[in-house]
Amino acid sequence: MADRLNGYRILILETREEAQFSRLLAEQGADVLHCPMFEINDAPDPAPVEAWIRRFIAKPFDDLVLMTGEGLRRLMKVARNAHLEADFVRAIGKARKFARGPKPGRALREIGLEPEVTTEKPTSEGIAEMLSRVDLRGHRVGLQLYPDKDHSALVGAITAQGGNVDTVLPYVYDAKAAEANIVTAIDEMAEGRIDAIALTNLGQVRRLVETARAKGCEARLRQGLDKTLIASVGPAVSDELRSHGLRTDIYPANDAYFMKPLISAMATVLAERRPRAGRN
Repeated sequence: MADRLNGYRILILETREEAQFSRLLAEQGADVLHCPMFEINDAPDPAPVEAWIRRFIAKPFDDLVLMTGEGLRRLMKVARNAHLEADFVRAIGKARKFARGPKPGRALREIGLEPEVTTEKPTSEGIAEMLSRVDLRGHRVGLQLYPDKDHSALVGAITAQGGNVDTVLPYVYDAKAAEANIVTAIDEMAEGRIDAIALTNLGQVRRLVETARAKGCEARLRQGLDKTLIASVGPAVSDELRSHGLRTDIYPANDAYFMKPLISAMATVLAERRPRAGRN
């Protein structure tokens, strides 16, 4: 079933970890247009991050909640720079590790560890729901956060179960650096040079619309989306599209809200509704 997307040009809006999605699309023959939506930078002040790591080493947390693979990798970078890497890995090994979906799990395996629990729903709400059913009384809980997200519901779920939360934010986003990429992507769609745009989280939708408004090209964005099939990975993304008056053309079958089912759905719909790029 390889090359199902051969000849189609797919736009992906890169966020934290879209490399795997890009690879899967390319394996199916797609011409993938990458649009970085922000740059990821280390925390501007590493001191609080290092202090959190040192607290973890001095007295390992009972539980560690990892929200992103990027977060763990950035923590390891700070630990490495402080010559604390081995001690930090040992401390992580002593904690019960909760992973928000598969990506933190992959980052754990990079340092020789495995998550004890991985959420079925790889969302902040999913991990908050799961932790609301876990007895955390008297537990010290390390919580790795990520930028541009209100984590109060998650922190509340942990404290409601008796946990004492210690948070760390190991990286930040620089959205301004990517605005030119987004405008270029909008132009490509408006010129009819994109067969489909693939959206894998609701933040991508918000960022796309907000940047178009800020740059005075929202009408051009909507013109481009009228010409481009819109693929949504799941209900949260589709709801966000709907809130902006936008539609969903492609959706994974059987409520399988993951990359591979989304790619399969894209291949099916594109074959039915779009000529391959370059065909008459």
